[in-house]
Amino acid sequence: MATTQASPAPLRITVWNEGRHERQNATIAARYPSGIHGAVAEGIAEHLGEGAVVRTATMDEPEHGLTESVLAETDVLTWWGHLSHREVSDEVVERVRRRVLAGMGLIVLHSGHWSKIFTRLMGTTCTLRWRNAGDREVVWTVAPSHPIAAGVPHPFVIEQQEMYGEFFDIPAPDELVFISSFSGGEVFRSGCTFRRGNGKIFYFSPGDQDYPVYHHPHVRRVIANAVTWAAPDGPAEKPRLIHSETGWFETGGDATA
Repeated sequence: MATTQASPAPLRITVWNEGRHERQNATIAARYPSGIHGAVAEGIAEHLGEGAVVRTATMDEPEHGLTESVLAETDVLTWWGHLSHREVSDEVVERVRRRVLAGMGLIVLHSGHWSKIFTRLMGTTCTLRWRNAGDREVVWTVAPSHPIAAGVPHPFVIEQQEMYGEFFDIPAPDELVFISSFSGGEVFRSGCTFRRGNGKIFYFSPGDQDYPVYHHPHVRRVIANAVTWAAPDGPAEKPRLIHSETGWFETGGDATA
């Protein structure tokens, strides 16, 4: 008797954004009528279809929309921030950090390099050079066999974008997938992977409130690929070796502890 194999459960994606620019600036609201989070979510859904369930969360929701229950039902979290990094609750940041260590994927976008969660996970300042003058960005694939680069042209061009340049103060990436060059001559490590605990992290720099970058088809493809790559390999599990005031000890796999 033939057996049918059950389809894998769809990935549970939470797209986080401050949601402030769109409320404060009519031009940005016109560029991103459903918010930056809406554009990112639409791009993920466009590529992953029934393979993903996508929700959004924003800064001014209770607990920034990232409650324990929301994070418990999130396989991959994407993060965009710019105006209000310091206003993000340390309690929420620690909650997200624990979930990443337990296996939740994290995609940090553009100016999210200065977010509390990214700097805390990297352990460095994550500072960089920048210039907002509508530069032409060319995104070069340097790891063509990496899943995040699947189906992405080499190179692809973003006609107008904020320039991000080296030196970028991050730890050496586990994998460098993309580098970007700009019309001013600068270069930047624009697509980097990291692993922390059981979680996979991808930083991707293209994307800004002043330009329609999250409508760019290749940028959307990269983010969707990254979401698939960062998905947990199995059930979220807290790292077993835990430090406390009394020393190091072994713990069970309760990811919510």
